[in-house]
Formats: sequence, C-alpha cells, structure tokens
Amino acid sequence: MAQDIFDKALNNLGPIGTQAKLLNSHHYYSFPKLSGELGPHMVFNGKRMLNWSLNNYLGLANHPEVRQADAEAAAEYGLAYPMGARMMTGNTELHEQFEKQLAEYVGKKDSFLLNYGYQGVMSVIECIVDRKDVIVFDAESHACLIDGIRLHKAKGGQYYQFAHNDMESLEKNLVRATKLAEEQGGGILVITEGVFGMSGKVGSLDKIVELKKKFNFRLLVDDAHGFGTMGPTGAGVPEHFGVQDQVDLHFCTFAKSMAAIGAFIAADPDVVMYLKYNMRSQTYAKALPMPFVLGGMKRLELIKNNPELKENLWTIVRALQDGFRKRGFDIGDTTSPVTPVFLHGSYDLPTVTNLIRDMRENMGIFCSVIIYPVVPKGVIMLRIIPTASHTIEDVEYTMDCFEKVQAKLKAGEYAPMAVA
Repeated sequence: MAQDIFDKALNNLGPIGTQAKLLNSHHYYSFPKLSGELGPHMVFNGKRMLNWSLNNYLGLANHPEVRQADAEAAAEYGLAYPMGARMMTGNTELHEQFEKQLAEYVGKKDSFLLNYGYQGVMSVIECIVDRKDVIVFDAESHACLIDGIRLHKAKGGQYYQFAHNDMESLEKNLVRATKLAEEQGGGILVITEGVFGMSGKVGSLDKIVELKKKFNFRLLVDDAHGFGTMGPTGAGVPEHFGVQDQVDLHFCTFAKSMAAIGAFIAADPDVVMYLKYNMRSQTYAKALPMPFVLGGMKRLELIKNNPELKENLWTIVRALQDGFRKRGFDIGDTTSPVTPVFLHGSYDLPTVTNLIRDMRENMGIFCSVIIYPVVPKGVIMLRIIPTASHTIEDVEYTMDCFEKVQAKLKAGEYAPMAVA
C-alpha cells in the first residue's frame, strides 16, 4: 500500500526541524522575530538587541532617500504593476533602463533583471547548460547553486565537484570534464562564488580565469556578498581582481548590499538575449514590480555616488576583524565583510543553545550560530555581518561580550548540568 506523502511532515521534520522540535526552539533559535526599524539595534523577545545578523551591508535599508523612493514608487504604481512576465506584458522602459545601469556598473555590456535571486540563478544554470554539457563547481557553493546543478542532473547532465578554492583540484576536474564534454559534444561551465557567505573567503577568480589558457570553459560567479562591498567602486569580486572581462556570467542579488528583492545576471548581449527567451523562472513568472525597479535604481545611484557607504562599512569590518584577531579569536581566512568566529572544543547542542541564550538574554547580542554539519563536530561558528550603520562602540561592546562568552565556555558554564 502506498504511503501518505504527508507522513513525513507529521513524523519527520528533517534535520533542522527535528532539532528545533527537540529544543522547543521555534521562534527563538529558529524563525526568530526581530521587530523595530531595520538596523544595528532591534527588538527580539521583548529586549533591545545589538543585531549582527542583517545582510544590510551599506545601511541602505532605512536610508531616507531609499525610503522615499520606495514610498513614491509604490504610491504611483502600486505593487502589481507591471502585470505578467517580461516576455508577455511585464516589460517596461524602466526595467530595461535599470538593466543598462546594472551592466555598466559591473563592467558588462548587458544584463537581465530577475524577479528573485535564489530561483533566478537556479534558472540561469538550468538554461545555459544542457545534458551534453558538464558543470564543475566549488564544493562550498551556496544552496541556490547546488539546486541549479540538481536541475542539470535532472536533465541527464553530469558534473564534478572541486575542493573549495583549490586550484589543483579544479584543474584535475577540468581534465575529467574536458574528456567527458568532448565525448558528448558539449561544453563546460565552472561555477563558484565571489564571496562565500559562511566563511567570508573570496573566490579565487584570478586563479580560475588563468586556467582558461589551458581549458575551454565558461565561468559563472555568484557575487551576492561581493556586489556593493568588494572592488574599488563596489562592483564586486571580479572588479576586485580586475577580471570582469573573464567572468562570463556575473550574477548579483539585491538581497545583501541593496537591502531589497530581485537580482540580475550580466553577460554579453547575445547571451543575455538567449537567457531572456529561455529562462523558465522569468518566462513563466511575474516581472519584478515597479517599486523594486525604481527603488533599486535609487539604491544603485547611492552606491555609485556615495563611496563613503562602502568606506564606512570597511571601517567597521577592519575594527571588528582586527579586534577579534588581537584578542586571540579564530575568524578563519575571511577577506570580506563576512566575519565568522570559530569557538573550538567538545561542545554539544545543549551547550550551544545555552551560549546563545546567554548572549541574547544577558548581553543583548543577536547573531547567527552555525553548528555541525555546516562546520565540523565540536565547533561553534558565530557569524557576524557588519554594516555601515554599526559604530565603533558597537564593535568594542561586542569584543568585550565575546571574551566573556569564551571564558564561560572554557569554564564549562554553558554545559547542561551547569546551567540546570
């Protein structure tokens, strides 16, 4: 007899949901509710928190010009306009104007505005490769990239994974991919990230493009965390390395530096035209509503014309990362604003939850916690996302609190028996 497919929902919430149920942590450790104006200080569980968990790198979420542009666009157009997909009834002059601005900013000839980032980049991958093509991707690629690769697999396509930022591993897999692609009459797409969102490491784009001298492949870079934060003008990691012309598909989302919804893919005009007519997530889904287009244009204008936004961000980044290192904390190899803090020891899940509760309830610090299987067993990773809206005082207070947390952790004060 066939099983009811809802049985899994009743009996197994999955690895994250199961832990949440065991800890009774829904709305606390998972699905927390932050209230108040978006920024470095918000309210959680009735208490004011110093918030290090918003991807609002440049502080644009509550910038007065952004709020005004969003409000005026919503008042003029509503949230429905334009109705329909871009190919049918959802295209406007402003959508195409924004695309030209975005392409110019990242050093490309054209771009395609996407309604969402996650499904957008998935659809780019599904669209640009067929079953004869081979994907070679970084082992620490974001979930949206992995899901795009799964779509490629569903069509009968094949792929190889190379060790994270390891050029020797990439080269070995390019040899394998080249052989397979030649046998099948296909091509090769290499996929990596500009900034890896957990570790803060920057993708080795300069070294990857050097391999184009030996192998024939196209390069897709997901620059979600690099757009607006990296490079002399903030145009991203390809600009940081000066390899914009060697990155064939430059994907950026608005969900980080732009503090908005939407994304774009920048490439040569003929490639963009192909994507416009073949990306299923755009062909069969509603166009980005006008307030997000006009709001996005204002955000891009501010990023381009106000370099102090990025400078303020990096002032906080340097203070935070230098402070952690001077106090002996392990923040890995980050060279981007993403700041992971690794706490090492034999720590179980109850210990981690007690630590986070102490930080929130007694110290007023809200940050994301990452545990196994994202990081090795016995490691706690607290991820800090600095923004241009934070202050040096915020940094200094956080340093003091982390020292207290580290001392308590080493003394066993967060162990379940000690807390009980």
